[in-house]
Amino acid sequence: MRFALLAVIGLVSACGNAAAATVAAKSRFTQDPYPSTYRSIASGPVLIQHATVLTGTGERLDDADVLLADGKVVSVGRGLTAPADATRVDGNGRWVTPGIIDVHSHLGVYPSPGMSAHSDGNEATAPVTANVWAEHSIWPQDPGFQTALAGGITSLQILPGSANLVGGRGVTLKNVPATTYQAMKFPGAPWGLKMACGENPKRVYGQKGGPSTRMGNIAGYRAAFIDASEYLKKNQKKNETPKKKRWWQRASGNKGDTDSAGDSGGKRDLKLDTLAGAIEGDIRVHIHCYRADEMATMLDLAKEFGFKVAAFHHGVEAYKIADRLAAEGVCGALWADWWGFKMEAFDGIQENIALVDRPANGCAIVHSDSDEGIQRLNQEAAKVMANAHRVGIDIPPERAIRWITRNPAKSMGILDKTGTLEPGKMADVVVWNQNPFSVYAHAEQVYIDGARIYDRNDPARQPKSDFMLGQSLPWTRSGDAAMGDAK
Repeated sequence: MRFALLAVIGLVSACGNAAAATVAAKSRFTQDPYPSTYRSIASGPVLIQHATVLTGTGERLDDADVLLADGKVVSVGRGLTAPADATRVDGNGRWVTPGIIDVHSHLGVYPSPGMSAHSDGNEATAPVTANVWAEHSIWPQDPGFQTALAGGITSLQILPGSANLVGGRGVTLKNVPATTYQAMKFPGAPWGLKMACGENPKRVYGQKGGPSTRMGNIAGYRAAFIDASEYLKKNQKKNETPKKKRWWQRASGNKGDTDSAGDSGGKRDLKLDTLAGAIEGDIRVHIHCYRADEMATMLDLAKEFGFKVAAFHHGVEAYKIADRLAAEGVCGALWADWWGFKMEAFDGIQENIALVDRPANGCAIVHSDSDEGIQRLNQEAAKVMANAHRVGIDIPPERAIRWITRNPAKSMGILDKTGTLEPGKMADVVVWNQNPFSVYAHAEQVYIDGARIYDRNDPARQPKSDFMLGQSLPWTRSGDAAMGDAK
């Protein structure tokens, strides 16, 4: 696959680069036979000067500088010095933020154009398909990746759709053009597990053997995790001490069904590998769930089987349990104002994200679930700020930026690498022409690992996929493929 003008900016090679160093798998359930081949693009030092900087840590610095080198953030402050060969960027009148991160995207698995041939996000053949991985559906030529890049998106989690009780594994990508998804795969990022509660699974499977009710949904989750618990017990290494005692383990000792050394519990099962990895905490659980009562039930389900919910997605009623979400360290990945398009979305309010953000340790996220919304997550966050202001809650930019940088990184397990402008983190940076929460804001430059991947004023740094070469108008999702996400 060729990308227009990539030779000029030296973007990622797609064929068999030496694999980047990756974090060793924590268990056999999360060993990766399809490892990342992502390599950051070589680039010289960059000094962005005299800008308004939102670090993503809750700090705002006026007339400040940001120094990038060797793919990392070196320093943020005033009056920074840089090597003689550094590229200097005039930040006067501009704002600088961490790269924007979307925790909930279907780019590549529901790409543009939205044809049935491209509808690869829901393996709607069984209520539990924990064996499938979204990365194996990704079409790297999806033009949506480039339009997201123009909106400042530097990393994103690609998830299966929400037709199933358990839809499968999601994958985190760096938003760089490439021929293979592995060349986009975020090194060391943990997988996410997509689950869905409420209307979708019972609607999709009600005439196909069930579940057809919400009680059927819960029974389906429990059956799946009971199987995974037994599988985990049988695959436990001899003399291995479990992380904590759980209900399925015997009162004394940690023996499985047999005392024989090396017992693996029989044939390997890809579905149970994923569920066991979630129980062990190595795969992060992301749950599509709208109603407050159902989110509370899912938190109880997580306690029953010993896994942790990283985030509830969509959650239009999250404001009703904001204190509990904060107390249990669960993020709410939410829309600014979507509501009412089905019964479980009826009780949404425009202050939802602001209220989830208010408690101590609250973790509010603005997500897209849309190939259009992902292009302007900064404006979605601005809507939240405006709606909060109308009810007397004033949220400054230095706090709001966390909804689209730090908090999604936290929920995805990559906050140690990106999401804030702190020394040693990936140099994923956006330079905005003005306050990013203005309706007139544009991402002027986007850096990924210190390389200027996108420049609004330089056509040579506006990458296009092969699919878009020769096209004069962008494609948009439509028809059955768009509906396949099963909101």
